[in-house]
Amino acid sequence: MAKLRVLVVGCGNMGTSHARAYRSLDEFELVGLVSRGPQSRERLAAELGGAPTFGDFAAALRETAPDCVSINTYPDTHFALCRQSLSAGAHVFAEKPLANTVAQAEELVAMARERGRKLMVGYILRVHPAWQRFIEQARTLGKPLVMRMNLNQQSRGKDWETHKALMNSISPIVDCGVHYVDVMCQMTGARPLRVSAIGARLSDELVPEMYNYGQLQVTFDDGSVGWYEAGWGPMMSEVAFFVKDVVGPRGCVSIVDQSAGERAAGSADVASHTATSSLRVHWAERDAAGMFARADQVIDTGDEPDHDGLCRLEQQRFARAILGDEDLTEHLRDAVNATRIVLAADEAFRSGRTVELG
Repeated sequence: MAKLRVLVVGCGNMGTSHARAYRSLDEFELVGLVSRGPQSRERLAAELGGAPTFGDFAAALRETAPDCVSINTYPDTHFALCRQSLSAGAHVFAEKPLANTVAQAEELVAMARERGRKLMVGYILRVHPAWQRFIEQARTLGKPLVMRMNLNQQSRGKDWETHKALMNSISPIVDCGVHYVDVMCQMTGARPLRVSAIGARLSDELVPEMYNYGQLQVTFDDGSVGWYEAGWGPMMSEVAFFVKDVVGPRGCVSIVDQSAGERAAGSADVASHTATSSLRVHWAERDAAGMFARADQVIDTGDEPDHDGLCRLEQQRFARAILGDEDLTEHLRDAVNATRIVLAADEAFRSGRTVELG
C-alpha cells in the first residue's frame, strides 16, 4: 500500500510530536517540515534522520504535493493554512482551535466535505485512555453534573515567550478551553445553553486588550454546569493549577496526578498537561447509620501513553479516517461546537454579559 505523503507545518511542541509520529508509522511518509524559523525545522530534521525543510508554506505545498498536511502553528494561521491545503487537494490534520471564528470553522468543514477530503482537529484528550475512562465514569454519576476543571501554567523563560506569542491572537480560555468544554459536552451529552466568563489582565507585557487569566462558566439544558479556568504567566500559582473534578448526585470522580508537582518545569511542562496518574472515584451511597457504604476507589492510570504516544494515537486515527474513508461528520460538529462555546466565553468576558447560545 502506498504511504500517505505528509507535510508538517510548525516545528514547536506539537509539530515535533506529530512529526515523530509520522516518521514512526508505516502509513505515512514525511515529505517536508515547514517553519518560519530555520533553527527549529533543521533541528527536527536532524533528529528524524533527514527531511526536506522549507521556510515558505506555499513553496513547500507546491514542491512536495502532499496527500496530507499537518498544521501545528499559532491559532491565527490555522484558517488560511487549512484553506490552502484543502484547495490543493490535501487531507488536513489541524491543531485546535480549528479557526478564530465559528464562521471560519464552518467554512473549512464545508470545504472539506465538498472536496471529499478528511479534516481532523487535534483533540488529544479524545484518544487518551485515562480521559476516556474519566468521561465514562462521569456518565455514571447521574444528572445534573457539576464539572470543575482548570489548567493554569506558571511560565517563565521560553515558555512565557511562547505564551505571549499565543496571546497576540488568542486568550488562554479559548486556546486550551476547547479541550475541556469538549470533555464537558461528552460527559453530559446535553446542549449548552449559555456561557459567562470573568478574566483579568495581569501583565503589561501583553498586547493591548488581551488578558492572561480567565474562567468560563457553561450551563447545559439538562441542568449540568461546568467551569474551566486558565491563566498563563510568571505570576501564576503552582497551587491547585491542575483540577479535573466531576460531581453528580451519585458521587464524584477526579483525576489525581500524583507527580505533577514534582516535575522540574512545573505547570508549564507540556507533558504534565495530559498526565493523569490515577482516578479517584467516590460514591454518595450511605448505609443505615448514614455512613458511606463504599470506600473510595483509586484507579491506577500510570500506564498511560506519554505526550508523544498520544500524538501517535491521534495520527493512527487520522490514517484510519483517510484509508478507511471514515465519516468525521460528528467529530467536526463537536469541534465547531467547542469553538462556539469558548468564543462565546471570550465575548462574555469582553462584554461583561452572559452569552445565550440559542
